[in-house]
Amino acid sequence: MVRRMLLGSQLRRLREARGITREAAGYSIRASESKISRMELGRVSFKTRDVEDLLTLYGITDEQERASLVSLAKEANVAGWWHSYSDVLPSWFPTYVGLEGAASLLRAYEVQFVHGLLQTEEYARAVVRRGMKSASDADVERRVALRLERQKYLAAENAPEFHVVLDEAALRRPYGDRAVMRGQLQHLIDVSERPNVRLQVVPFSMGGHSGESGAFTILSFPESDLSDVVYLEQLTSALYLDKPEDVAQYEKALKELQHDSPGPAESRDLLRGLLQLS
Repeated sequence: MVRRMLLGSQLRRLREARGITREAAGYSIRASESKISRMELGRVSFKTRDVEDLLTLYGITDEQERASLVSLAKEANVAGWWHSYSDVLPSWFPTYVGLEGAASLLRAYEVQFVHGLLQTEEYARAVVRRGMKSASDADVERRVALRLERQKYLAAENAPEFHVVLDEAALRRPYGDRAVMRGQLQHLIDVSERPNVRLQVVPFSMGGHSGESGAFTILSFPESDLSDVVYLEQLTSALYLDKPEDVAQYEKALKELQHDSPGPAESRDLLRGLLQLS
Protein backbone atom coordinates (compact mmCIF):
# COMPACT_ATOMS: atom_id res chain seq x y z
CA MET A 1 0.00 0.00 0.00
CA VAL A 2 2.68 2.50 0.98
CA ARG A 3 4.79 1.66 -2.08
CA ARG A 4 1.72 2.29 -4.24
CA MET A 5 1.17 5.62 -2.51
CA LEU A 6 4.82 6.57 -2.97
CA LEU A 7 4.85 5.63 -6.66
CA GLY A 8 1.53 7.38 -7.20
CA SER A 9 2.79 10.60 -5.64
CA GLN A 10 5.91 10.52 -7.80
CA LEU A 11 3.87 9.96 -10.96
CA ARG A 12 1.60 12.85 -9.98
CA ARG A 13 4.63 15.10 -9.44
CA LEU A 14 6.07 14.18 -12.84
CA ARG A 15 2.70 14.73 -14.56
CA GLU A 16 2.16 18.13 -12.97
CA ALA A 17 5.72 19.20 -13.79
CA ARG A 18 4.95 18.64 -17.49
CA GLY A 19 1.58 20.38 -17.27
CA ILE A 20 -0.28 17.26 -18.42
CA THR A 21 -3.87 16.74 -17.33
CA ARG A 22 -5.10 13.51 -15.75
CA GLU A 23 -7.42 13.11 -18.73
CA ALA A 24 -4.49 13.22 -21.18
CA ALA A 25 -2.48 10.84 -19.03
CA GLY A 26 -5.41 8.42 -18.92
CA TYR A 27 -5.81 8.55 -22.69
CA SER A 28 -2.15 7.58 -23.15
CA ILE A 29 -2.65 4.30 -21.27
CA ARG A 30 -6.20 3.63 -22.47
CA ALA A 31 -7.69 4.49 -19.09
CA SER A 32 -10.04 7.05 -17.59
CA GLU A 33 -9.18 10.22 -15.72
CA SER A 34 -10.51 8.62 -12.53
CA LYS A 35 -8.13 5.67 -13.03
CA ILE A 36 -5.18 8.07 -13.11
CA SER A 37 -6.52 9.73 -9.96
CA ARG A 38 -6.72 6.38 -8.18
CA MET A 39 -3.22 5.46 -9.36
CA GLU A 40 -1.79 8.72 -8.05
CA LEU A 41 -3.47 8.13 -4.69
CA GLY A 42 -2.01 4.62 -4.55
CA ARG A 43 -5.42 2.97 -4.42
CA VAL A 44 -4.99 0.55 -7.33
CA SER A 45 -2.24 -1.80 -8.47
CA PHE A 46 0.13 -0.77 -11.27
CA LYS A 47 0.76 -2.48 -14.58
CA THR A 48 4.41 -2.23 -15.61
CA ARG A 49 3.45 -1.24 -19.14
CA ASP A 50 1.23 1.58 -17.88
CA VAL A 51 4.04 2.98 -15.74
CA GLU A 52 6.49 2.79 -18.65
CA ASP A 53 4.03 4.54 -20.98
CA LEU A 54 3.37 7.30 -18.45
CA LEU A 55 7.09 7.85 -17.91
CA THR A 56 7.51 8.21 -21.67
CA LEU A 57 4.63 10.69 -21.79
CA TYR A 58 6.19 12.66 -18.94
CA GLY A 59 9.51 12.86 -20.77
CA ILE A 60 11.49 10.62 -18.41
CA THR A 61 14.29 9.20 -20.57
CA ASP A 62 16.99 8.54 -17.98
CA GLU A 63 17.25 4.75 -17.81
CA GLN A 64 18.21 4.67 -14.14
CA GLU A 65 15.23 6.81 -13.11
CA ARG A 66 12.88 4.75 -15.27
CA ALA A 67 14.23 1.48 -13.89
CA SER A 68 13.84 2.72 -10.30
CA LEU A 69 10.18 3.65 -10.78
CA VAL A 70 9.35 0.46 -12.70
CA SER A 71 11.00 -1.56 -9.94
CA LEU A 72 8.90 0.31 -7.36
CA ALA A 73 5.78 -0.60 -9.36
CA LYS A 74 6.70 -4.29 -9.23
CA GLU A 75 7.40 -4.11 -5.49
CA ALA A 76 4.09 -2.32 -4.94
CA ASN A 77 2.22 -5.30 -6.35
CA VAL A 78 3.83 -7.81 -3.97
CA ALA A 79 1.39 -8.98 -1.29
CA GLY A 80 2.36 -8.25 2.33
CA TRP A 81 2.63 -10.93 5.02
CA TRP A 82 -0.82 -10.02 6.35
CA HIS A 83 -2.51 -11.26 3.17
CA SER A 84 -2.10 -14.77 4.52
CA TYR A 85 -4.74 -13.74 7.07
CA SER A 86 -7.19 -12.57 4.41
CA ASP A 87 -9.63 -15.31 5.40
CA VAL A 88 -10.33 -13.58 8.72
CA LEU A 89 -9.65 -9.93 7.84
CA PRO A 90 -12.45 -7.49 6.99
CA SER A 91 -11.97 -6.08 3.49
CA TRP A 92 -10.84 -2.65 4.66
CA PHE A 93 -8.26 -3.77 7.22
CA PRO A 94 -5.33 -5.05 5.06
CA THR A 95 -4.81 -1.46 3.90
CA TYR A 96 -4.42 -0.31 7.49
CA VAL A 97 -2.00 -3.11 8.40
CA GLY A 98 0.15 -2.18 5.42
CA LEU A 99 0.18 1.49 6.40
CA GLU A 100 0.87 0.66 10.04
CA GLY A 101 3.86 -1.49 9.11
CA ALA A 102 5.41 1.27 7.00
CA ALA A 103 4.79 4.19 9.36
CA SER A 104 7.60 5.88 11.26
CA LEU A 105 5.21 7.54 13.71
CA LEU A 106 1.86 6.28 14.98
CA ARG A 107 -0.35 8.54 17.08
CA ALA A 108 -3.59 7.17 18.47
CA TYR A 109 -6.48 7.75 20.83
CA GLU A 110 -8.54 4.81 22.14
CA VAL A 111 -11.62 4.81 24.31
CA GLN A 112 -13.36 1.42 23.96
CA PHE A 113 -10.44 -0.91 24.66
CA VAL A 114 -6.64 -1.01 24.76
CA HIS A 115 -5.01 -0.33 21.38
CA GLY A 116 -4.32 -3.52 19.42
CA LEU A 117 -0.56 -2.93 19.42
CA LEU A 118 -0.57 -2.99 23.24
CA GLN A 119 -2.92 -5.90 23.94
CA THR A 120 -1.78 -9.07 25.68
CA GLU A 121 -2.66 -12.37 24.02
CA GLU A 122 -5.31 -13.16 26.63
CA TYR A 123 -6.87 -9.70 26.47
CA ALA A 124 -6.87 -9.78 22.65
CA ARG A 125 -8.62 -13.14 22.73
CA ALA A 126 -11.29 -11.74 25.06
CA VAL A 127 -11.79 -8.68 22.82
CA VAL A 128 -12.14 -10.80 19.68
CA ARG A 129 -14.57 -13.21 21.36
CA ARG A 130 -16.71 -10.31 22.58
CA GLY A 131 -16.81 -8.66 19.17
CA MET A 132 -17.16 -11.85 17.07
CA LYS A 133 -19.51 -14.03 19.11
CA SER A 134 -20.31 -16.32 16.18
CA ALA A 135 -16.66 -16.84 15.16
CA SER A 136 -15.19 -20.31 15.41
CA ASP A 137 -12.33 -21.01 17.82
CA ALA A 138 -10.00 -21.30 14.82
CA ASP A 139 -11.03 -17.89 13.47
CA VAL A 140 -10.58 -16.31 16.90
CA GLU A 141 -7.06 -17.72 17.17
CA ARG A 142 -6.21 -16.48 13.67
CA ARG A 143 -7.28 -12.97 14.57
CA VAL A 144 -5.31 -13.08 17.81
CA ALA A 145 -2.24 -14.34 15.91
CA LEU A 146 -2.51 -11.43 13.46
CA ARG A 147 -2.69 -8.94 16.33
CA LEU A 148 0.41 -10.42 17.96
CA GLU A 149 2.24 -10.40 14.63
CA ARG A 150 1.49 -6.69 14.23
CA GLN A 151 2.98 -6.01 17.66
CA LYS A 152 6.39 -7.10 16.44
CA TYR A 153 6.62 -3.70 14.73
CA LEU A 154 7.14 -2.02 18.09
CA ALA A 155 10.15 -4.18 18.94
CA ALA A 156 11.74 -4.26 15.48
CA GLU A 157 15.11 -2.71 14.71
CA ASN A 158 13.47 0.22 12.92
CA ALA A 159 10.49 0.40 15.25
CA PRO A 160 8.14 3.36 14.80
CA GLU A 161 7.48 5.95 17.45
CA PHE A 162 4.15 5.14 19.07
CA HIS A 163 2.32 7.87 20.94
CA VAL A 164 -0.99 6.64 22.36
CA VAL A 165 -3.60 8.21 24.60
CA LEU A 166 -5.93 5.77 26.35
CA ASP A 167 -9.17 6.85 27.95
CA GLU A 168 -9.53 5.55 31.50
CA ALA A 169 -12.74 3.85 30.32
CA ALA A 170 -10.64 1.52 28.16
CA LEU A 171 -8.72 0.43 31.24
CA ARG A 172 -11.71 -0.10 33.50
CA ARG A 173 -13.94 -1.91 31.00
CA PRO A 174 -13.34 -5.62 31.70
CA TYR A 175 -12.42 -7.99 28.89
CA GLY A 176 -11.81 -11.46 30.26
CA ASP A 177 -11.53 -12.24 33.95
CA ARG A 178 -9.65 -10.42 36.69
CA ALA A 179 -6.35 -12.16 35.88
CA VAL A 180 -6.62 -11.08 32.22
CA MET A 181 -7.17 -7.44 33.18
CA ARG A 182 -4.35 -7.49 35.73
CA GLY A 183 -2.03 -8.95 33.11
CA GLN A 184 -3.07 -6.26 30.64
CA LEU A 185 -2.48 -3.42 33.08
CA GLN A 186 0.96 -4.77 33.98
CA HIS A 187 1.79 -5.13 30.28
CA LEU A 188 0.89 -1.49 29.68
CA ILE A 189 3.17 -0.42 32.52
CA ASP A 190 6.03 -2.48 31.08
CA VAL A 191 5.54 -1.39 27.46
CA SER A 192 5.28 2.27 28.45
CA GLU A 193 8.92 2.10 29.55
CA ARG A 194 10.10 1.43 26.00
CA PRO A 195 11.95 4.41 24.49
CA ASN A 196 9.76 4.48 21.36
CA VAL A 197 6.46 4.33 23.26
CA ARG A 198 4.74 7.33 24.85
CA LEU A 199 1.61 6.26 26.72
CA GLN A 200 -0.78 8.67 28.41
CA VAL A 201 -4.07 8.07 30.17
CA VAL A 202 -7.06 10.44 30.12
CA PRO A 203 -8.52 10.12 33.64
CA PHE A 204 -12.25 10.37 34.31
CA SER A 205 -11.51 13.41 36.46
CA MET A 206 -10.55 15.34 33.34
CA GLY A 207 -14.21 15.50 32.27
CA GLY A 208 -14.95 16.47 28.67
CA HIS A 209 -12.06 16.60 26.22
CA SER A 210 -11.10 16.89 22.54
CA GLY A 211 -11.42 13.14 21.92
CA GLU A 212 -15.20 13.23 22.12
CA SER A 213 -15.61 12.09 18.48
CA GLY A 214 -14.13 8.66 19.25
CA ALA A 215 -11.01 6.62 18.53
CA PHE A 216 -8.62 7.49 15.71
CA THR A 217 -5.06 6.84 14.55
CA ILE A 218 -2.72 9.19 12.67
CA LEU A 219 0.01 7.54 10.61
CA SER A 220 3.14 9.38 9.42
CA PHE A 221 5.74 7.99 7.03
CA PRO A 222 9.48 8.50 6.53
CA GLU A 223 9.02 9.27 2.82
CA SER A 224 8.60 13.02 2.39
CA ASP A 225 6.31 12.48 -0.60
CA LEU A 226 3.68 10.77 1.54
CA SER A 227 1.12 12.76 3.48
CA ASP A 228 -0.12 11.76 6.91
CA VAL A 229 -3.19 9.53 6.99
CA VAL A 230 -5.96 9.45 9.59
CA TYR A 231 -7.59 6.06 10.13
CA LEU A 232 -11.16 5.87 11.45
CA GLU A 233 -12.65 2.43 11.96
CA GLN A 234 -16.41 1.94 11.75
CA LEU A 235 -18.69 -1.05 12.26
CA THR A 236 -18.69 -2.23 8.63
CA SER A 237 -15.95 -0.16 7.01
CA ALA A 238 -13.13 2.30 7.63
CA LEU A 239 -12.20 5.80 6.51
CA TYR A 240 -8.73 6.91 5.40
CA LEU A 241 -8.38 10.69 5.46
CA ASP A 242 -5.35 12.35 3.87
CA LYS A 243 -6.56 15.85 3.02
CA PRO A 244 -4.33 18.31 4.93
CA GLU A 245 -7.30 20.12 6.46
CA ASP A 246 -8.77 16.86 7.80
CA VAL A 247 -5.45 15.62 9.18
CA ALA A 248 -4.85 18.99 10.84
CA GLN A 249 -8.12 18.73 12.79
CA TYR A 250 -7.20 15.33 14.21
CA GLU A 251 -3.65 16.44 14.98
CA LYS A 252 -5.08 19.40 16.88
CA ALA A 253 -7.41 17.13 18.86
CA LEU A 254 -4.59 14.75 19.75
CA LYS A 255 -2.23 17.54 20.76
CA GLU A 256 -4.89 18.89 23.10
CA LEU A 257 -5.39 15.42 24.57
CA GLN A 258 -1.65 15.02 25.10
CA HIS A 259 -1.35 18.49 26.62
CA ASP A 260 -4.30 18.13 28.98
CA SER A 261 -3.61 14.53 30.09
CA PRO A 262 -1.08 13.46 32.73
CA GLY A 263 2.39 12.79 31.28
CA PRO A 264 3.84 9.30 30.75
CA ALA A 265 5.28 9.01 34.29
CA GLU A 266 2.05 10.15 35.95
CA SER A 267 0.07 7.87 33.63
CA ARG A 268 2.19 4.92 34.78
CA ASP A 269 1.31 5.82 38.36
CA LEU A 270 -2.36 5.85 37.37
CA LEU A 271 -1.94 2.40 35.81
CA ARG A 272 -0.26 1.11 38.97
CA GLY A 273 -3.16 2.44 41.00
CA LEU A 274 -5.67 0.63 38.79
CA LEU A 275 -3.58 -2.55 39.06
CA GLN A 276 -3.74 -2.42 42.85
CA LEU A 277 -7.52 -2.00 42.69
CA SER A 278 -8.06 -4.86 40.24
